[in-house]
Amino acid sequence: MKKITKLLVANRGEIALRVLRSAKELGLATVAIYSEADRNALHVRYADEAVCVGPPASKDSYLRGDKILEVCRQLGVDAIHPGYGFLSENAEFARQVTEAGIIFVGPSPEAMDIMGDKLSAKQAVKAYNIPLVPGTDEAISDVNEAKQIAQQVGFPILIKASAGGGGKGMRLVHNLEEFEEQMQLAINEATSAFGDGAVFIEKFVTGPRHIEIQVLGDEHGNIVHLFERECSIQRRHQKVIEEAPSAVLTPELRAEMGRCAVDVARACNYTGAGTVEFLLDDQHNFYFLEMNTRLQVEHPVTEQITGLDLVKEQIKVAQGLPLAFGQDDLSITGHALELRVYAEDPQNNFLPDIGTLTTYVRPQGPGVRVDDGFEQGMEIPIYYDPMIAKLVTFGATREEAIARMLRAIDEYQITGIQTTLDFGRYVLRHPAFVSGNFDTNFIRDHFPADALKPAAPDEATAKLAAVLTAMLLAEKKPAIAASTEAPAATGSAWKRNRLGAR
Repeated sequence: MKKITKLLVANRGEIALRVLRSAKELGLATVAIYSEADRNALHVRYADEAVCVGPPASKDSYLRGDKILEVCRQLGVDAIHPGYGFLSENAEFARQVTEAGIIFVGPSPEAMDIMGDKLSAKQAVKAYNIPLVPGTDEAISDVNEAKQIAQQVGFPILIKASAGGGGKGMRLVHNLEEFEEQMQLAINEATSAFGDGAVFIEKFVTGPRHIEIQVLGDEHGNIVHLFERECSIQRRHQKVIEEAPSAVLTPELRAEMGRCAVDVARACNYTGAGTVEFLLDDQHNFYFLEMNTRLQVEHPVTEQITGLDLVKEQIKVAQGLPLAFGQDDLSITGHALELRVYAEDPQNNFLPDIGTLTTYVRPQGPGVRVDDGFEQGMEIPIYYDPMIAKLVTFGATREEAIARMLRAIDEYQITGIQTTLDFGRYVLRHPAFVSGNFDTNFIRDHFPADALKPAAPDEATAKLAAVLTAMLLAEKKPAIAASTEAPAATGSAWKRNRLGAR
């Protein structure tokens, strides 16, 4: 067994705080790193020790593997947990950590190499008969050859960056006429984002759902899956709302997708926590998409339905311990939802917002969990991802989890910036979401530009407002202004009453 006594978290914000809490419960000493912009961040104050690793920009701080390793040497750190983002899927960094005699809490660099490239991942899983989306199995650069393949596959098709993620280097092509331009744009974007312009072609699956399976593996060859997460509510190919389990998977389909996910992990000798992503078409055929070789943002919903702490499981596996359970020991209990609370304006194409959290009060009560890294009065920095928090609810049924999420959204008080809270309320009340009949095109199909605008006042309310305004003007009290608008339909009575009492 490789004993861990002191753990450094090479990350920031809510995930750093989340990892630190589990480490503390395991009795580990903890070290945080931070940039100059995060000097007063919660994770910095929570850790036993904290060290500044550079200026605000990620490339000068959180992405400086050399500085992070130097901190480890200075403070006698046994292990590094990378969280997600930043260096979490950087195979070279994982190698450097291991070569320095420090435990990397994650998969092997070799597994990262295989699954970090979508084409090599496809090659690795072929031997296990994993369903793949029709398309090319290798990178392609010749435009004419690519055109021929696209015609054989059939439009619409996707041109995708081999080393890509988060929708970067991805182009949807509807016909042959626009193919050449879109392919060049995909190559340029992939080169800029990843330093690798390799692209490949896949058939575009219409009306897809994004279903992912959580897996856990140890160094003794044991691999299990922890069931699925539904991640189809997305903007810019990035998730906003996730839930577990999916509303559409049958027990048989769940078992088959779980088996395939385990085989994908086995194809690269995977250890630790990882996620295998699939597309599910409208006929419930599923196709392997990619594997994320790290902890996922949405891991809390899996924790809620399984009762497991995935961070603790990662740390145990990293110490060489075998999994304490097998597949038959695992089952789904209840239902969980997660809303990513972003500092974004949903009515302006989800444009990121920055500013001060003038008001910041978390929701509470049964079945509510908030993973965040902020408190009232803090600034939302411009340098990093705009996610403020992950709001998670759990219930005995999907209906109860939704009701609790709506209640929690109403209780969550955030002022000073725009957030995705109102968007979350809109989605959870929409008939398509409530029925489970939705796909990754939810925003395109069901979220018009004026969806969050306050409803116009009814005639009676408008007349009453006019009378009150006239009375106030007659009394010559200009300091008192009466609104001619009804209360916003998207607000809650709880919040209106609370604010009105102040």
